[in-house]
Amino acid sequence: MLSNTCKYGIRAMVYLAVHASEGKKIGIKKISDDLDIPTPFLGKILQMLTKKGFLSSLKGPHGGFGIGKDPNEISLYDVVLLIDGEGIFTGCLVGIRSCEESGKPKCAIHDDYVPIRNDIKKLFQKRTIAYLASIYDADDGLVGL
Repeated sequence: MLSNTCKYGIRAMVYLAVHASEGKKIGIKKISDDLDIPTPFLGKILQMLTKKGFLSSLKGPHGGFGIGKDPNEISLYDVVLLIDGEGIFTGCLVGIRSCEESGKPKCAIHDDYVPIRNDIKKLFQKRTIAYLASIYDADDGLVGL
């Protein structure tokens, strides 16, 4: 459903919400090692999240990344829209273009999938980075995800 890029972005944001106290920055190598995400790939994701204002960054020997906005104000929906776009919330489950075009025949499961897709959108809009951080377990990672 979500791309690896998006999953890594969400994981990194939750990690920073848990571990980066007010004003404190964590280096990309530490984040990469702790989350087992390749550093160059993670760097591109963190840059994208920083440009949007979700994260803050500081260059230099004491630099790194931190949360740039209140985690209660960042929904999963916001992160998914930024990284993957709205396709998960609007697209056809099986990838048939006609499901997205008005007046065209829909796929066989279109009418069954629309309410599920809408429920996913509502869930992602409701759940915040702060919520995920609140169920974070330092030993097991995200509990229940």
